[in-house]
Amino acid sequence: MTYSAGAAWMDGKVIPVSEAKISVFDWGLTRSDITYDVVHVWEGAFFRLEDYLDRFMVSMDKLRLDVGMTRAEIKAALVELVATSGLKSAYVSMVASRGTPQVPGTRDPRACTNHFYAWAVPFIWVIPQEVAQRGAHISVEENLRRIPPHSVDPTVKNYHWGDMTAALFNALDAGYDTTVLLDTDGYVTEGPGFNIFAVIDGKVLTPRSGMLEGISRKTVLEICADLGIPCAQTDISLDEFLSADEVFTATTAGGPVPVTRVNKTILGNDAVGPITARLLKTYWDWHNRDDLTEKITYV
Repeated sequence: MTYSAGAAWMDGKVIPVSEAKISVFDWGLTRSDITYDVVHVWEGAFFRLEDYLDRFMVSMDKLRLDVGMTRAEIKAALVELVATSGLKSAYVSMVASRGTPQVPGTRDPRACTNHFYAWAVPFIWVIPQEVAQRGAHISVEENLRRIPPHSVDPTVKNYHWGDMTAALFNALDAGYDTTVLLDTDGYVTEGPGFNIFAVIDGKVLTPRSGMLEGISRKTVLEICADLGIPCAQTDISLDEFLSADEVFTATTAGGPVPVTRVNKTILGNDAVGPITARLLKTYWDWHNRDDLTEKITYV
């Protein structure tokens, strides 16, 4: 059996990803009543797997999802999935869904059978490598606003992407690579699949609220502390963002990515900034740290 296109773990076994299926009645599909998390494997090792599991377990708890598996069993399923797939560098998703109602037509979320599944595919770059090399061109969406935290908790990784998808259409139609949304107060939040950073007066800044608290974001903040680069989590206005010296994104699927254009503003003579370059190099260097990686024994 080949898993070159990817593999899935469902009901206790690993299958080709093309065979993975869920019910059309599953509330994860019909109501987006679901949470997930994504960890990456790089050159045969998970990167910060325990941190991703921490967040996944908290997300399930916040949504009152019980998939009938312990943390250790979920981790074992992920390890089995990747080891069986043979993928040396992969994008690995763990998912907990509300599931299918036991009573057709019920509106009671307690009447659903929650379940876990996972899948792995060859490593994905949220922002393509060729774009990252020249620096991404992003727009700041001003006509749409990020779903407010009092409606959908952004710290729980979710599929509520109506705002993100609409903003992406606007950005792509206008010739940008991707986009960033503001919150209802006009502060920068995040983009589709990534956190955002701005370097202002030598200090690395990232939004403090209204977005997923990314593990790659956490890694960047730790790198800043390790290298002695001033950093802070704070509100960033649109004017501050547009006047930044450097801007970059951070995501599990690709790490830090330089941004060289924001709206019509060209940053740093259209080149990668020095602080961004330093953080980017260190991020990938940290993939060799034994305390942050878990090597996989392949089947």
